Amino acid sequence: MKVQTKPYGLIDVDARQLISFPSGIFGFETLNRYVLLDAIQQPFYWLQSIDVPEIAFVLISPFIFRPDYDPVLSSDEYHEIGLEGSDDDDLLLFTIVTIPPNNHSGMTANLQGPVIINRKTRVARQAIAGDTNWRTKHLIMDEFAGQRNAAC
Repeated sequence: MKVQTKPYGLIDVDARQLISFPSGIFGFETLNRYVLLDAIQQPFYWLQSIDVPEIAFVLISPFIFRPDYDPVLSSDEYHEIGLEGSDDDDLLLFTIVTIPPNNHSGMTANLQGPVIINRKTRVARQAIAGDTNWRTKHLIMDEFAGQRNAAC
């Protein structure tokens, strides 16, 4: 399948990369079809809208910079995508990254609104962490620096 993407132009994608968001993503509720792409710059990914090529989100696994990340999500959020809970082997969990123009060190991750994906069915949703430990803007570079300092 050919998909027009924001980062790479027109590319071929495998059907296994298709992700369905029945409820959309917050602020983009009418966009339900996406593809998950590896980014050239690891450890990031692209979540590219199939219907609107200009809409693409940068994702990252929060466990890379916050190994203690354990958002409290409702069982309804997991059930909506066909999962039993946070220990389900078919769960993929990402956070949306915001990168300010000309300031990569200021990039933030939304740990309050993780993206959860059922790896088997490729159905997803953006969830809301029900605890106050996680905010919408965690400075990724500061989190990495905190990890390094804690290891010393």
